Amino acid sequence: MLNKIKRRYKISGMTCNGCKASVENSLNLLDQVRSSNADIRLGELTLSLKKDVSLNSLQNAIPKKYIINQEIPQPKNTSEISRDLTNKESKLKQLKPLFLILFYITSSSLLINYQNWNLNEFMLDFMGLFFICFSFFKMLDLEGFSKSFRMYDPLAKKASFYGILYPFVETILGVMFLMKIEVFSALILSIFVLGLTTIGVIKILISKKSIQCACLGSVLKLPMTEATLIENVIMIFMSIFMLYNSTIL
Repeated sequence: MLNKIKRRYKISGMTCNGCKASVENSLNLLDQVRSSNADIRLGELTLSLKKDVSLNSLQNAIPKKYIINQEIPQPKNTSEISRDLTNKESKLKQLKPLFLILFYITSSSLLINYQNWNLNEFMLDFMGLFFICFSFFKMLDLEGFSKSFRMYDPLAKKASFYGILYPFVETILGVMFLMKIEVFSALILSIFVLGLTTIGVIKILISKKSIQCACLGSVLKLPMTEATLIENVIMIFMSIFMLYNSTIL
């Protein structure tokens, strides 16, 4: 079993969940960092490291508005570390909100279509509700979502405004699917935006970096896992399936 190095630092400049996500995601991209946790209230940063890293390297990895001031001495006993490990949520528990939302979206789509069942109609309603629900959570903290999204979406990395526009694009797609307006165009756009995000998610999963998933914004802090990849793949599959099945056009 590999030894884990724990380090704690004082950090200033964080004022919101968006700041927290920006600091954590930036540091998690460092090869030396296993995971990071920033505490806005205490102004502290806790790192789990693969190997030691200099304070200068940490500072250079985060936006300049945040300042890592000094390292906090480790306690003489391991009770604090043990308590952190005990309280650490499992991935399954962290992903509970995502599973619940997908369950309700699926159930609602089934209920809407159960009397006059049609697979294409079910898929359109599922995709419409999916985009509407997920865009809602992103809208709660647009800036925080944008910062998290830029950590893995290829287009958002190059054009920061795309991260702000993305929740609005999802809302528009949701309305188009639910109202059955310009379905062909909506399917093409869905494949494009979800395809880009999926590429970024795959790269993060391959690199085994621990960053925050932005699919439900920054309010519900979800880890980037295979579940994120699966939900994107399902939506892309539905879009391709319906494009192939010309009866909906």
